Formats: sequence, C-alpha cells, structure tokens
Amino acid sequence: MIRNGSAADVPFMRSMLPHAYGWRVNALHADIPLTRYVDNWGREGDVALIAHETGNRVGAAWFRLFRESEPGYGFVDEQTPELSISVVPSRRKHGLGQELLDALLGKARAEGNTQVSLSVEKDSPAVAFYERNGFTAAGESEGGLVMVRQL
Repeated sequence: MIRNGSAADVPFMRSMLPHAYGWRVNALHADIPLTRYVDNWGREGDVALIAHETGNRVGAAWFRLFRESEPGYGFVDEQTPELSISVVPSRRKHGLGQELLDALLGKARAEGNTQVSLSVEKDSPAVAFYERNGFTAAGESEGGLVMVRQL
C-alpha cells in the first residue's frame, strides 16, 4: 500500500536518507547535508509517499524544491523538484521502488511540474533503473550524476 506522507513521516524519511544517499555518506561528502532533504518538511512544493507492508513502513519517495543558494545534489533550477526514493534493503528487488516512482511521478505531474531531477552515483545499478523510466543525464554534481525526467 502507498499513501501520502506527512510531517509525521519525517523521522522515517530521515532514517531512509542513508539508504538513498549512502554513497555520499560513505565518501564522507558533507558539502550538502543530507538532512536538507527533510528539514522543515511541509513547505510549499513538498510531496511524499510512504509504502507500507503488513503495517510497517518499507519505502519512501518524495520531492521538494530547493533554492539555488541551498541546493540539493540533483539541483537543476528553482522550479524543478528533486526526487529522493528509498526502499528498506530487505524489500528491494520486489517492484516496490517502481511503484513508488510511478506514483511520485504522477504526483509531480498533478502538481503542475514539467520535470523532476535526482542525483545518483555514476556507477550505481540505479542509473539503469532511472534510464528505463525516462530519466536522462543532465550533468554531474558533487561526484554524482544529475538526471532529469520530463513530465
């Protein structure tokens, strides 16, 4: 089951950040604090989806707008929301990430966005997943690949 997220889900989303951006944590790359992706949740443009299985949260996908003065790793411009997605390790490779991505892209369209962006490690298997879902490379940022999907 996938439901809309709320401020009550921020602790779970925060716990998912190391799964979504672990490669940045492992590289001790702290130019952009990961908490930027969830701090002060609920501002205009913040949208989250939470996946549940048997009453437990097992995945989260969200997007938010960033300012040029405080960008995310996948920053393109102030009108393009940056997507974050993560599934708990035990539930990966079961299609949950695809379900979350599909639902989040639908939400982005419904919110009137024309594109979304994200950041992924250049040699991550997730690159192929995002390419299959219509994302294209738009550049590099802070050692990662910035990808964009037109909506």
